[in-house]
Amino acid sequence: MSVQRWEHFHHQADIGVRGIGRTISEAFEQVALALTAVITVPKKVKPLDAISIQCEAPDHELLLFDWLNALIYEMMTRRMLFSRFEVTIEKICLQATLWGESISNKRHQPAVEVKGATFTELRIVKTTEGLWLAQCIVDV
Repeated sequence: MSVQRWEHFHHQADIGVRGIGRTISEAFEQVALALTAVITVPKKVKPLDAISIQCEAPDHELLLFDWLNALIYEMMTRRMLFSRFEVTIEKICLQATLWGESISNKRHQPAVEVKGATFTELRIVKTTEGLWLAQCIVDV
């Protein structure tokens, strides 16, 4: 059974995205999937084209903030959605490949536009079960 998963959590005005995995890299992959799920059903997004992203920050929480904002930037400037993510984190450096396709309003039926990740409820923790949790609120 896979422990990797993503979920949304309630926030008054915006929406929380959360990723859980056995490693911090898996948690970052899952929170990226949660970000896609704010916009559309991730299974509707075909992993056709690959994009590379690199981020570096002073700590893991700021790295998560930068990672999500880099994804949002790629979504907006390329007019793409992503459904597959491979993340490698070494210390405070992130390298990732994401796969997706151009937005199809008919097929993807985008629900909202995500404007950016915020510092609200931004956190990365290792749970008592030994899993990594990465989360924050995104502005929609």
